[in-house]
Amino acid sequence: MFLHLIENTKINRGSSKKYFGVAGNLFAHACKCSFELGFAGFVAFDSKTKLISHYIKTLEATHVGAQRLHLDEKIAKKLIIRYFGGYEAE
Repeated sequence: MFLHLIENTKINRGSSKKYFGVAGNLFAHACKCSFELGFAGFVAFDSKTKLISHYIKTLEATHVGAQRLHLDEKIAKKLIIRYFGGYEAE
């Protein structure tokens, strides 16, 4: 599964953001869909350069080169539990 151009709206950026956890929730949903489609929770995505360290820290993403990162099965399960409260194997 590959996510293309993940970005929050202006009202949801910085210290005065309106909602917390929107991007994380989106990644957790992508991980869930990846499991459902038979991709073992694996999700890859490209990041803006200044956000690479943020995704490594907050999502535990793995940097695989240039601007590409990925979430593996273990991290996918953790994100699903964090944002949806549980994980059920298909």
